[in-house]
Amino acid sequence: MTTHEQRVGYRLWLAFGSPDEFADPRLWYRRGFSEVFGTFLLVLVAAGGGLLHAKGEISLAAAVVAPGLMVLAIILFMGAVSGAHLNPVVSVAFALRGDFPWRRVPRYIVAQLLGATLACLFLLAIFGNVEHLGATLPGPGYHAWQAFLMEIALTGGLVSVILGTASAAQNVGTIGALGVGAYIALAGLWAAPVSGTSMNPARSFGPALVSGDWSSYWVYVAGPLLGALFAVGCAWILRGPGGDAAARAAASGRLSELVRSRPDSVSG
Repeated sequence: MTTHEQRVGYRLWLAFGSPDEFADPRLWYRRGFSEVFGTFLLVLVAAGGGLLHAKGEISLAAAVVAPGLMVLAIILFMGAVSGAHLNPVVSVAFALRGDFPWRRVPRYIVAQLLGATLACLFLLAIFGNVEHLGATLPGPGYHAWQAFLMEIALTGGLVSVILGTASAAQNVGTIGALGVGAYIALAGLWAAPVSGTSMNPARSFGPALVSGDWSSYWVYVAGPLLGALFAVGCAWILRGPGGDAAARAAASGRLSELVRSRPDSVSG
């Protein structure tokens, strides 16, 4: 192997990780920590930005673009470890597609909710319980049902982008990072005044729990969940059912084994 080939291989390993490590059940702690840490960073920026915008210290554009940039960075630096789901409905969508084991979903959701809670406890320690700790709420002049419909549409788009750019159940690589991060920023730039553009029950859970304001939380659970179901349906129409041999192998970290045993099964 030439030096150039070694460098290419190393870069691919950085982007996509070790298949054996992703599949190894003994390394659950690593995937769990990745989801806790990644969701902590996402909610820290998303809720923190919302809080500072409500206080008039940063612009709305800064508050909504920052989470998109954070997700981009998270996918690049830890997407290969856990897939960088960072969102309960993303884990559910991957499982519905047959690309992610259902047995992993509850643990991922617990890790995501924990990360979101820790982020809001951090914000509480710095700012106190002000501005609902950046909670996602229907904007002034909008009703809960309007925010609910907006969350369905926005999450449908987000999960469609994720399913279309992910490698089976893993958000990895530059294309996925740019696509997902850009979508989050774009959605926030035009729709934040309506619903706060949560698209993520974990992102809304942290501020609701720590601030004690559950008044509209149902919007940010039911809306994203229905949006994710819509995206899974769209993916079935666009690309057929998931869970094929290559997708299952990639989601379980065994794609290299499949290639060695049946190289024609992943051609094209």
